[in-house]
Amino acid sequence: MSTSQRMRSYRGPALFSHGFRPFFLLSSAWAALAMGLWIAMLAGAAPLPLAMDPFSWHAHEFLYGYLGGVIGGFVLTAVPNWTGRLPVTGAPLAGLVGLWLLGRVAMALSGLAGWLPVMLADLALGLALLGFLAREIVSGRNWRNLPVLALIGVFAAGNALFHLEAAGGGAAFEGMGMRLGLAAALALIALIGGRIIPSFTRNWLAARKSPHLPVPFNRRDGMVLGLTLAALAGFVAAPQAAPMPWLMLACGAAHLWRLSRWQGPRTRPEPLLWVMHLAYAALALGFWAEAAAGLGLVAPGAARHVWLAGAIGMMTLAVMSRASLGHSGRPLHAGGGTVALYLALLGSVAARLLAGLLPGQPWLLHLSGLLWIAAFGGFALLYLPVLAGPKRAAKAVSGRPGAA
Repeated sequence: MSTSQRMRSYRGPALFSHGFRPFFLLSSAWAALAMGLWIAMLAGAAPLPLAMDPFSWHAHEFLYGYLGGVIGGFVLTAVPNWTGRLPVTGAPLAGLVGLWLLGRVAMALSGLAGWLPVMLADLALGLALLGFLAREIVSGRNWRNLPVLALIGVFAAGNALFHLEAAGGGAAFEGMGMRLGLAAALALIALIGGRIIPSFTRNWLAARKSPHLPVPFNRRDGMVLGLTLAALAGFVAAPQAAPMPWLMLACGAAHLWRLSRWQGPRTRPEPLLWVMHLAYAALALGFWAEAAAGLGLVAPGAARHVWLAGAIGMMTLAVMSRASLGHSGRPLHAGGGTVALYLALLGSVAARLLAGLLPGQPWLLHLSGLLWIAAFGGFALLYLPVLAGPKRAAKAVSGRPGAA
């Protein structure tokens, strides 16, 4: 049975007909709910019986909780397209979603259980995804995507290390486990974003017969990725080393140069495209922000959120909205509601940066959190009919439909 035949023969709930549907819906809802809980913690409340400090819970649930769910949805959607093998649907997909929910509940109630059961519950989905991805790559002989498998493995290892550091009583949100998972996420953006952004842009521009197309991946892109791995390795292992700010500056400049070759300014009429270019720009600027923090020019927390909220938040929101529209048979065009989500997230990132520059203005942190809730809670509400409803018959779309 082919992938298309498998999808046509599926008769269960639409929500479990494709990996992106439940994971994107629940992950976005969790991003909004967890931010609401974090705002309550900032106000002095203790809404959850946590075993770790609130800052570590906050960092973990947005990096490993929210992003872990989005990665699950992306992998389960993209890998069948990459390998031509069957997608995970129905009860097996519901089981994977259950593993993700188990991790969120375990983390929220971690003060009621020992650290080991909590860690095992939280790692369950990541290990299951690794097994799925390894099987698909080997069975489909899709060796090109081995780096994706390796980076997801590093992401899972960072999560395990985060739990071990928290169990040891340390501030895990400042530890190596946090940096390792963040580095893996940023490398995935550089690798996969470097594939899909110019590809989607090329398709859109070519459909409009533009003579200006993105430069295809070449050896220089490989050099940028090599520099990125070196910078991120230093960020994980020796973030305070004297050469690190200069390496970060060079890496940020390299990514801005790479981005300049993808014809981003020509995508202004289509928000689904320019938001991806903007997210990649946040990846580049995040290297510069880390350099500024290393030189004592910017507060480290504010600098880190250029990556966390800007690059990761914006890229995941962009991918979720595009994949949800394309795979559900809808036109690949962002309407006014989706644009409002993007603008809310931009406002959240800007407010968080200002909060770091103006530490005497705590209302900026609350504003940033509320705008984040508007972006991701708004996505869950706006895209609920898309993600939980049946696929529409394909219509004329902008570019190639469906590619995650």
